[in-house]
Amino acid sequence: MLKHRKIKVGKKYIEAVAMKLSSKNLIVLRGSKGYVMCGYLNLSVAEKFKDAAVKITGVSTISEALKAKVNSCTSYASKLRIYQDQFIKDVLRIIA
Repeated sequence: MLKHRKIKVGKKYIEAVAMKLSSKNLIVLRGSKGYVMCGYLNLSVAEKFKDAAVKITGVSTISEALKAKVNSCTSYASKLRIYQDQFIKDVLRIIA
């Protein structure tokens, strides 16, 4: 099952995707400057590709992802002033 929605952030939009994989969901929130990913995806690979990527954990839905905090992020996300324990709603304003 695939869920897709657009979330308005200021005058821009974030794409939100949730996909059922085995017993858990893969969650991604993507903006023009970077993305938020759940624990299914590999932060080391995102770093290698020079992505501004943010990892969140313990979420199963898009709604939960929007209420989460940053678990970790790539150095490229840090350059955008994204940091650990920052609220995702604040991150979305940065990456939109």
